Amino acid sequence: MIHRLIARMLPFLPKKVVWLFSRRYISGIHLEDAVKAAIDLDQNGAWATVDHLGEFITELAQVAEAREACLNALELLAREDLNVTCSLKPTSFGLLINFDFCYQAVREVVMRAGELGKMVRIDMEDATCVDRELELYRRLHAEFPKNVGIVIQSYLRRTADDLIKLASWHSDKTPVNVRLCKGIYQESEVIAYKKRDEINERYLADLTFLFSHGIYVGIATHDKFLVRGAYDLIENFGLSPDQYEFQMLFGVTPELRAEIIGHGHHMRVYVPYGRDWFGYSTRRLRENPKMVGQIIKALFIRG
Repeated sequence: MIHRLIARMLPFLPKKVVWLFSRRYISGIHLEDAVKAAIDLDQNGAWATVDHLGEFITELAQVAEAREACLNALELLAREDLNVTCSLKPTSFGLLINFDFCYQAVREVVMRAGELGKMVRIDMEDATCVDRELELYRRLHAEFPKNVGIVIQSYLRRTADDLIKLASWHSDKTPVNVRLCKGIYQESEVIAYKKRDEINERYLADLTFLFSHGIYVGIATHDKFLVRGAYDLIENFGLSPDQYEFQMLFGVTPELRAEIIGHGHHMRVYVPYGRDWFGYSTRRLRENPKMVGQIIKALFIRG
């Protein structure tokens, strides 16, 4: 309750105060901040995916900024000898305003990623976006199968059916690449599992399905129970480290991240940057108040 209360208060506090809660998991304002974070992660045995903050735009004129940010990131990252991908939110490309306009803008980014030997991850947003984001991925995957990935959220009741659809698109020539996460948006119980045990059960079932179909998975979780469950599945399926990776958010559970890397698994860290850090921070903390406790611990225990 205390964490939830603090999370609700944050949007009304001065930005300097909110930054105290945010700086552990925002790399900075500029692309160069994200690149520096990616280099630091690489030196500590982790890969990165960079994300220019911003979502749910209201005018198509705003798409140009998101597109240019992604293109600039790809160009700069291509000059670094790093395993770094880019993540983007389709609502920052006008998904909810004009689907075709969004598709063309995202396609330009994915096409450039292909030319540079990079990959773009399409983030999954709230339930109103799922069908459109899956369709966006379907079209881009058909043309650039090795340069685009998608995010799937286990807490949605529809996910088992969505995974069957993804598996039907997967082949050796057109590999599907999935980041599997629990899901963070506040959704109705009608469409989403709400209990932690249910969500964890679904997550491991989804991971089992993806492994059984030979699909590359970004195992995105900070939950130790799910990490242990993933270890067991990796062993049971006899997977090598190049068939999956673990993924985490920048600045969250660094000790668990180091443990996973120490066990010989690949790790990719989601590195957000941009001027919209305030909106990103307050939204994420409202959606997941438990992060408040982790951030307070980071501030007052680790300094």
